[in-house]
Amino acid sequence: QVKLVESGGGSVQAGGSLRLSCTASGFAFSDSVMHWYRQAPGNDCELVSYIKNDHSTYYADSVKGRFTISQDTGKMTVYLQMNNLQPEDTGVYYCAADGFPSGGVCRSVYGYWGQGTQVTVSS
Repeated sequence: QVKLVESGGGSVQAGGSLRLSCTASGFAFSDSVMHWYRQAPGNDCELVSYIKNDHSTYYADSVKGRFTISQDTGKMTVYLQMNNLQPEDTGVYYCAADGFPSGGVCRSVYGYWGQGTQVTVSS
């Protein structure tokens, strides 16, 4: 059974930090591209970052220099360290394995998705 479980969300003030974790099971984690997406109310699902099995990474321009993705293959866990958080970072953050949104919505039929974790940043 495939499972992706996110944790680490919460409420912080602008300038604060959070570290999201996503622990996976039931599929070949080391062969997958692990993604972090986010969705704010009224907005499309947005790709935040991903990491490949060669540890190459991608970041959206809006988070470059503030967010860092990493993974521990042995623990089948991917992390997203988020520093200098801003109100525009508010949303539900989803972990996905080889996942792509559909119709602007996260948690599509493409790939495996976690249930999401809420991040709220107040000014």
